[in-house]
Amino acid sequence: MFIADDKRYDKMIYNRCGKSGLKLPAVSLGLWQNFGHKGSFANIENMIYTAFDLGITHFDAANNYGHPYNGSAEENFGKVLDGMKYYRDELCISTKAGYDMWPGPYGDKNGSRKYLTASLDQSLKRMKLDYVDIFYHHVPDPNTPIEETALALDNAVKQGKALYVGISNYNKQQTEAIMKIFDELHTPFVVNQPSYAMLNRWIESDGLDKLAEEKGFGLAVFSPLYQGFLTDRYLKGVPADSRVGKGETWIGSQLDDKMVAKLNKLNEIAVNRGQKLSQMALSWVLNNKAVTTVLIGASRPEQIVENAACIEKLNFADDEIAAIEKILAE
Repeated sequence: MFIADDKRYDKMIYNRCGKSGLKLPAVSLGLWQNFGHKGSFANIENMIYTAFDLGITHFDAANNYGHPYNGSAEENFGKVLDGMKYYRDELCISTKAGYDMWPGPYGDKNGSRKYLTASLDQSLKRMKLDYVDIFYHHVPDPNTPIEETALALDNAVKQGKALYVGISNYNKQQTEAIMKIFDELHTPFVVNQPSYAMLNRWIESDGLDKLAEEKGFGLAVFSPLYQGFLTDRYLKGVPADSRVGKGETWIGSQLDDKMVAKLNKLNEIAVNRGQKLSQMALSWVLNNKAVTTVLIGASRPEQIVENAACIEKLNFADDEIAAIEKILAE
């Protein structure tokens, strides 16, 4: 059985998720990449154990995560959890449904009650759990009435299969619309999961972050390193073995000479702060008061240790913020 570090909670900051009673670590581990059957299970196990020993108690999955097939990340996570059963009540486990999952008319991209209910049942079986802490609708579905999606999420709580519900990739207007129904149903809606990074600030122009503060729900943001751009991997160009070099990211075309110059300028500020660029990028995201937690990915345990250290320097001086804003505006 896995034996955790007794002092792990001293190593992490925990933020209340909006106005709810739920607390999430400032840094959470996302299981999107590198947790399926394509890689080494021993490495997956080591990454999850490393995260937990750093006080990372929140693990975020989705029904379609994992390679070479959908659901393989949840399967592997379930295997790891077999050795962590003693700690289940110390973990916050979330999963999502909404994208294409299985063949036929009921498993394609949608937000129907049938799809969401079936998907959550499948996720619980893969992870060998009785319930998840948060169940998300992964992406808005314009072809399903929003009332149906909201009722399906609410029903997951009523059935005891989820403690809280969340939404992902919903903008401000879409969030306001579904929140009205959640309020009527008294559904424990606590979190929205949008993308957000120094190089991707749409939640600010959209007003989603302000809505989160006003209405009292949390933001669990993904891609805070902008598909790896905000690391030291690309400071000298594009390595052949990188995600951009292998064509594994849809934003690779943005990595031109201008972007590389911008990254190097940001890196100078990070170095002066005593941080790596990735750590500063995560600290910057957490500097937004609406953000509850940043979801990091990893391919090896050392990356988790490095990125979790961002909490050691969360504060920014006014001149640092001004310098960053100037660079980002270029």
